[in-house]
Amino acid sequence: MASAPSLPLFYNGLEPLSSEAHANYKVRPQDTAPFLVGQHAIPVTVDEFPLVQRFMPIVFSVGDQPIPLALMGLNEGVNVFVSDEGRLTETNFYVPAYVRRYPYMLARLRPEADELSLCFDPTSPTIGAFDEGDALFENGQPSELTKNILSFNESFEQAGARTQNFMKELGEMELLMDGEVSIQPEGADQPFVYRGFQMINEEKLVDLRGDHLRKMSQSGMLPLLYAHLFSLSLMRDIFSRQMQLGKMPQPQLQPIG
Repeated sequence: MASAPSLPLFYNGLEPLSSEAHANYKVRPQDTAPFLVGQHAIPVTVDEFPLVQRFMPIVFSVGDQPIPLALMGLNEGVNVFVSDEGRLTETNFYVPAYVRRYPYMLARLRPEADELSLCFDPTSPTIGAFDEGDALFENGQPSELTKNILSFNESFEQAGARTQNFMKELGEMELLMDGEVSIQPEGADQPFVYRGFQMINEEKLVDLRGDHLRKMSQSGMLPLLYAHLFSLSLMRDIFSRQMQLGKMPQPQLQPIG
């Protein structure tokens, strides 16, 4: 089993799914996602930008290898779309694929391996040797459920590769800049200032040469950049939700990423 420090968000361990070791394993549906409680920033792929931007702000993480993030809260430990039990509080909402993928993921079992293997987090309460639930294997072969899980994870990996290319292009064009959002609620003495994330430099975007803009428009990259920029207005909505939930810090500099 992999050690926790090297695992991605949500995962406490990884075990390859095997028709021998897990022949009697079943999946039982859950209507809550306790692992999502208090998670304020969720990785998203570029394929999801058009849907995500309707519900959550999309920002980019800081560091040498930034990734797109959907903000479910503006402060660490706050998720305004999930109850304390891990139940979605919205009926009309887009749940990022990264969340829907858990507890499964494709991973290399050995660094030198070419193929990715379907693995799962053995600490998840949704999968195990249960009496009831949907079988992962039937007569030693992957069930329809397992085939669907594998297909979803393969699609997710492909979207991840497209996202890496997108981020590489952003880096080459130097379009990212340090972000800052200042929100001053009515009656507050000081504004809440949020930093610790990156965003598209709109001035640089507008000043790009025509051939660059045309190429970005043809590749579908330009609409994605504007989906991100339009989504930033939702930060004020998230802020208002935090106010209503009583989950506001003191007005001061707040890192988002």
